Amino acid sequence: MAIKRNVSLKFNGAAYEDLAPDLSSPLRAALDAALEGKDLDSGQAVAVAEARGTDLAAVIAVADRLRRETVGDDVTYVVNRNINFTNICIIGCTFCCFGQSAHSPNAFSHSLETVADRAEEAWRMGATEVCVQGGLPPDLDGFYYRWLLEAIKLRVPAIHIHAFSPMEVVYGVERTGLALRDYLGMLRNAGLGSLPGTAAEILDDRVRAVISRKKLSRAQWIEVITTAHELGIPTTSTMMYGHVEQPRDWVNHLLLLRSIQQQTGGFTEFVPLGFIHEKTALYRTGLARPGSTVEEDVAVHALARIVLNNSIPNLQISWVKLGWEVSRLCLRAGANDCGGTLMEEHISSASGEVAATAATPEELQAFILSEGRAPVERSTTYRVLRRVGEYQAR
Repeated sequence: MAIKRNVSLKFNGAAYEDLAPDLSSPLRAALDAALEGKDLDSGQAVAVAEARGTDLAAVIAVADRLRRETVGDDVTYVVNRNINFTNICIIGCTFCCFGQSAHSPNAFSHSLETVADRAEEAWRMGATEVCVQGGLPPDLDGFYYRWLLEAIKLRVPAIHIHAFSPMEVVYGVERTGLALRDYLGMLRNAGLGSLPGTAAEILDDRVRAVISRKKLSRAQWIEVITTAHELGIPTTSTMMYGHVEQPRDWVNHLLLLRSIQQQTGGFTEFVPLGFIHEKTALYRTGLARPGSTVEEDVAVHALARIVLNNSIPNLQISWVKLGWEVSRLCLRAGANDCGGTLMEEHISSASGEVAATAATPEELQAFILSEGRAPVERSTTYRVLRRVGEYQAR
C-alpha cells in the first residue's frame, strides 16, 4: 500500500554529541561541517544521504538542530485550493495516472467560468492561494493560461495564483511561438503570482529518460525556473524520490537547487515528493521500486535540511503522500512547513492510496500542536498571516 500504516521506525531523540563517537569519520566530518554552518560538498552530502540505522539517527539530530536554529519551532501552512482544470494530456509519463487521452471516458476539461467559480469559493472559505495546474491537451491554445489567470483575477482580485509547472510553461511557449521571457512576462502581467517547481522529478536526464522520456529536459526546467526568478516570479522547488533513483541522485539534485538559489534567491521552499507507485506503469512494468521506505522518507527530509539550510530554509512535508505518522517523523527530521489545505487533490491520488485529499486549517493546527510546535498560517511567499489564537488581516 502507498500509505505506510505500520510505522516502526523509531529514534530515541539522543543528542548528536552522544551519537557522534560511533560514526564513521566521513559522516562525522560532514555533520560537524553542517553544524558549523558550512555548505557540504558532494562527497560529504553523499555520506549524509547514505546514512541508515544508528547513523541516520545522528543525521536526524543534526537536521532537527539546524531547523530549530534557522527557523525556530514554527510550523507554517497555507490555506489554499488545488484546481486541476483538465486531465487531458499528450505526455504519458510512466509515473503518472492523472493524465488521460482526449477520448477517455474519464477525461475532463473545466471552463474558465468553472475555474473562476472554484477560486471564488476558495476565497470565501478563507483561502489566500489557488494552485492551478493541468494536463497538456493536444489542441491547447497557448494563450489559454493567460485567459485562466485573467478569469480568476477578474473574480477574485486579491487571491494569489500559484500556477503552471515548467512543463506547462514550455508547452505554452511552443504553442504561441513567444520567447520564454516574453511568455512568462505575459503571465506575470495577467496575474501569475508564483510557479510550482514541479515537473522536476530528478534533474538528471539519465533518470528522466526512464521515467518521463517525453517531458521537458533538465536544461529546460532550469531555464524556466531561472528566467521566472529573473522576472521576479518566485517558485517552489521539488524532488520526486522512491522510483529508480539512488541517494547520489538526491544529492546531485539538491546541489543543483542550492546553486540556483545562490544565484537567484527565487525559491520559496523545497518539497520532497515521494513516488506514489501502485497504479503506475513505471512500477507495474518492473522499472521502479514500490515507492520509498519510511527510512528513505526521513533520510530525504533530513538530507534536504542539512544541504539546503543556508539557502532554502523552508522544508515542506507532503502529508498527502507521506501520511500523518511519517509526516510526524519528517517534522522531527528538519521540516518546518505542512504545505496547504488543498481542499481537493487529484494528481497524487490518481496513482494510488494517499492519506487524504483535503485538510482543514484546524486539522493542520492540531497536527502541529501535537508535535509541540507552533502553527502559523502563511502566505504563498511565507509572510506570516495568522498564529493560533491570533488574527492578522490578510
